[in-house]
Amino acid sequence: MGSEGRGWNGAAAGSGNGVGGREEKPTTTAAVAAGAPADVPTSRASVDISLPLPEMTPRIIGLCKELVKGWSSLDSSCFSIETVSGGITNLLLKVSIKEDTGNEFSVTVRLYGPNTDLVIDRKRELQAIPYLSAAGFGARLLGIFENGVVQSFINARTLSPADMREPRIAAEIAKELHRFHQVDIPGPKEPQLWDDMFKFLKKASALEFADNKKQKRYETVSFREIQDEVKELKDLSDLLHAPVVFAHNDLLSGNLMLNDLEGKLYFIDFEYGSYSYRGYDIANHFNEYAGFDCDYNMYPDKDVQYHFFRNYLQPDRPSEVLAHDLEALYVETNTFRLASHIYWALWALIQANVSPIDFDYLEYFFLRYGEYKKQRESCFSLAQGFLSELRNG
Repeated sequence: MGSEGRGWNGAAAGSGNGVGGREEKPTTTAAVAAGAPADVPTSRASVDISLPLPEMTPRIIGLCKELVKGWSSLDSSCFSIETVSGGITNLLLKVSIKEDTGNEFSVTVRLYGPNTDLVIDRKRELQAIPYLSAAGFGARLLGIFENGVVQSFINARTLSPADMREPRIAAEIAKELHRFHQVDIPGPKEPQLWDDMFKFLKKASALEFADNKKQKRYETVSFREIQDEVKELKDLSDLLHAPVVFAHNDLLSGNLMLNDLEGKLYFIDFEYGSYSYRGYDIANHFNEYAGFDCDYNMYPDKDVQYHFFRNYLQPDRPSEVLAHDLEALYVETNTFRLASHIYWALWALIQANVSPIDFDYLEYFFLRYGEYKKQRESCFSLAQGFLSELRNG
């Protein structure tokens, strides 16, 4: 729910030279460079994401001339820029050039939202992208600059929440997620979920709001209660021994694209990617069935989940999946369903304090934590009953 799902409008409906953009003092170049693949060009330039698109256009053109191979000598009049989407952790732009022959070539420029380094490990993201790209996931990384990246353009449409629920597309998402989880990203393989969540908890519990009304509402949050809940949930989920995979961790509709003519499905935006639990990645995706209205009544029922699980567990022979394997993944997924709610609730609290974007993050915290409490008893009972049967089996 990080990239697109909290809903804000960018410079248009739909994400060098110093002219037109204020050059910010570099703050993260060292960290970015440390995670950058050796063959990907980098720049210390930045773009002020708060500017209207016409005012940031000269800066974007300058970056593309600097970072995209073969574009350095192009006249600025050859360029056109449009907004693809505006999420709440980034703004995505399509930058196109037209040659004298009439041929058009495009790239995407992804601009990071302000203060996103508090909730996103950019070094981890940049280390993973080349390996995911080599496996056929996402766009190819073409260049890195101070507060964003340039990537190849994907000719496809962004899915809607309703698309994700369509059985044929759900089966393709499941098969592609199975393949995604097979990618080996070099480095430590320990799951990051709980470490990230406790880091979020520490940051979220030490905030102070300038707005008195927000501060009073923030003070109603019991962080001791949340800490106890996270510890108990971790202890329970550990007993399930869920497989650890490299997970997308933010597989909402805005991060899924489909080329209808080719029938090709794309996963994009790996900002929250990390080694994590298989069930968490699937559960987080199911929570996104709620859509932009956050209607958690849209969470898939058991039959819909089993359809997904069959295609995930046996992409080539979904009808042959064993009943026990379906049940085990069902329990695993619906336990981590709770972890997804707490993760994004804490994420929202941090954003409420630092993000300049016009979105009620504080309300989103209470929405997600409220949904956690609503589902807690049934999910805990499901896992405890399953574990009891295993012990007595």
